[in-house]
Amino acid sequence: MPYQSKHKPKPRFEPQSVRLMDQVKEVLRYHHYSIHTEKSYIHWILAFIRFHNRQHPKDLGKAHIDAFLSHMAINKNYAASTQNLALNAIVFLYTQVLGLPVAEDLAPVRSKKPVRLPVVLSQGEIVRVLGQMNGVHALVAKLMYGGGLRVMEALRLRVHDIDFANGYLTIRDGKGGKDRATLLAPSLVAELNVHLEQTRRLFDSDLAEGVAGVYLPNALARKYPHAGTSWGWQYVFPSKSLSVDPRSGKTRRHHLSDSGLQKAIRDAKNKAHIDKRVTSHTLRHSFATHLLESGTNIRVVQKLLGHSDVKTTEIYTHVLQQNLDKVVSPLERLGG
Repeated sequence: MPYQSKHKPKPRFEPQSVRLMDQVKEVLRYHHYSIHTEKSYIHWILAFIRFHNRQHPKDLGKAHIDAFLSHMAINKNYAASTQNLALNAIVFLYTQVLGLPVAEDLAPVRSKKPVRLPVVLSQGEIVRVLGQMNGVHALVAKLMYGGGLRVMEALRLRVHDIDFANGYLTIRDGKGGKDRATLLAPSLVAELNVHLEQTRRLFDSDLAEGVAGVYLPNALARKYPHAGTSWGWQYVFPSKSLSVDPRSGKTRRHHLSDSGLQKAIRDAKNKAHIDKRVTSHTLRHSFATHLLESGTNIRVVQKLLGHSDVKTTEIYTHVLQQNLDKVVSPLERLGG
């Protein structure tokens, strides 16, 4: 079976730079790829080039791509998702930067993709973890569990993405570039309003000091030049310190770091004496599972999570607790 890339074809932009990696950056930014994707694609493109003794990619072909991806699986034991990421980066290089076709019958040795059940916390464990968190990290974690948000979806929330009147959050440009609406737990409204009052004071202070406006996605900064300094576009969870935008060179206030949040969750689960492997994504897994346990239709859960296929959501049916509670272990039926 040919190796399939999920890379969606885009109209090609002709880069103006001379050096190959400068061309890659130029095209990535033209198509508005995130800074995280840019770093990942550059990493794997360079790895591909180095693997083939720094030959220019236009002198390489299908056999070279297959060899590199197979090397990742056989010699490096990379996960299937990482192998796919490398493939997408290489396909982007050839189709969007070099303007060269890529063979449709790529067939490297595939990395094995094990089927693993998601780690889910019970409701009691969620209470214990959240109880060990405080400050803004606790609020972010509650939003994530309350609405099934991914970590970057929570950290990239803008003020105008919160609809207090109707009780939902709008997740913009989520995984796959899709927008969706999800739940805003009513119990968080008061705490969130207090947090936004503090954020507004920080925003007003930045404006008074002439700090450049917040980063705007895609071409919005050109279309609406003053939007970056409007309250609605500010991050709900801004960083405590200013930083220099690596692309524009402007000093801005970015959103909170995901690494800080991940550490706070990890510390909280340790303090709560929970031995499971808990990450920020565990909150999303728990959100989905607890909704299904309470009888929420799986199609509704699928929509809230932003899954394209209900089969992705069905993985949570394998960890439901409600039916397990009614099953008696055969050990208990032994006589004696």
